[in-house]
Amino acid sequence: MPEARVPAVAFDHVTKRFGTAKPILESLSVSIQPGEFVSIVGPSGCGKSTLLRLVSGLSPTTSGTVEVEGMTPKSAREITSFIFQDPTLLPWRTVRRNVALGLELEHTARERRDEIVSNLLTLVGLDHVADSYPRQLSGGMKMRASIARALASNPRILLLDEPFAALDEITRDRMNEELIRLYQQQSWTVLFVTHSVAEAVFLSTRILVLAPHPGRLAHDIPIDLPYPRTAETRASESFDQLVAHVSRTLREVHTV
Repeated sequence: MPEARVPAVAFDHVTKRFGTAKPILESLSVSIQPGEFVSIVGPSGCGKSTLLRLVSGLSPTTSGTVEVEGMTPKSAREITSFIFQDPTLLPWRTVRRNVALGLELEHTARERRDEIVSNLLTLVGLDHVADSYPRQLSGGMKMRASIARALASNPRILLLDEPFAALDEITRDRMNEELIRLYQQQSWTVLFVTHSVAEAVFLSTRILVLAPHPGRLAHDIPIDLPYPRTAETRASESFDQLVAHVSRTLREVHTV
């Protein structure tokens, strides 16, 4: 028999609480396979962002285990990158030097560092503003710079916590299309938290719907739309049907 693939991320009966409060997450078990794009949706307070923090090693479980490619989250930090809603670019550094920050901290040789940064800026379409400062960038450009910085460590797993929530709808749609392009090129595993059902459907191969109080997995919905996904995808009947289905599922979770 062929050897079973090691999941990119595996939660095994994970419970997380802070102090003596009710659990944020309770007995959650789910596996993410390499190369999947999994969005996590659910009511506020159901533990979506907490899940990402557990995978990144920023927060420990109370009970149960999280494994990242068979390792503990802390051991797997070199293969994961976390992208937050706020781009958190350093205002006194140019785009080029913001992207290079992690490589500088790792003491990567200057020539190699410059090569990596140049390639990443081209990849995310920011090579023309490489020497600009964050204050000179649009919201979408700042987020692309943040993504480029996260990619400098050559991660296999990307964790994104509502990265486009503060953007206007048109910019957000463009950033979604850009993320899909990068995802297809780089073959990452992606965990993506969002409050937007349409965004989750557009991006994902699967959507995990969490129920609240305490957070638990309520539904695991496959999204079988073909890639690449474009503006035409959003205009399709199958897209509308999936958005309606996930929205109904979310409403049911809200009323439980």
